[in-house]
Amino acid sequence: MKTVFRMNAVFFERKLYKMSIKKVNQTRKNILTAIFVALCVVLPLAFHLIPNAGTVFLPMHIPILLCGMLCGWQYGAVCGLLGPFLSCLLTSMPAIAYLPVMMIECCMYGLISGVMLRYLHTGKTYLNLYLTLIVAMICGRVASGIVKYVLFSGGLTLNGWIVSGFVTCFPGILIQLALIPSIVYFLNKSGIVK
Repeated sequence: MKTVFRMNAVFFERKLYKMSIKKVNQTRKNILTAIFVALCVVLPLAFHLIPNAGTVFLPMHIPILLCGMLCGWQYGAVCGLLGPFLSCLLTSMPAIAYLPVMMIECCMYGLISGVMLRYLHTGKTYLNLYLTLIVAMICGRVASGIVKYVLFSGGLTLNGWIVSGFVTCFPGILIQLALIPSIVYFLNKSGIVK
C-alpha cells in the first residue's frame, strides 16, 4: 500500500512540475510577445527620422518575424496584428488606409514563421531558420499584394507589387536575412526561449 501511495505521489509531483514549467514558458512567451509588440512601435519611430526609411528598411517586420520564430505561430500572429494596430493608434504610422494591408501582411509573417519553424526539420539549424524566414517573407508579401489589389480596386499591377514588395525594400530584406537567423539561434542557445 505504501509503495502505491509513494508511486502516486511521485506521479503527481512530476505532473505538477511539468505544469509549472509549462506555465513559466507561457508567461515567458507572453512577456516576449509584449516586448516585440512594443518594438513594433519604437523601431519604426527611430527609422522614420530618415525620409522613406520605413518602406526601405522595414523595421516593423523584424520583431514580428522574431516573435513568430521564437514564441510560436499563435504569438507571432497576435504580434503581427497588434504591432501595426498599436503603431497606427499611437504614432499614425502606418496610415489608417494602409493599416489593414500591414496587419494582414505582418500577421502572415508571424503565423508562417512560427508554423514553418515548428514543422520544418532538415537537421541543419541555420537552413531551417533561413528557409522559414524566406517562406514567411514571401507569404507575407503575397498576402499584402492580394489585400492591396482587393482594397484598392485592382489598382496594383504585378510590376507595382514587385517594386513595392521586393525592389524598394531590398535593403530591409537584406537586413532581415542578415540579422534574424542569428538572433533566433543565439536566443535559443542562451535558453531565453524554450
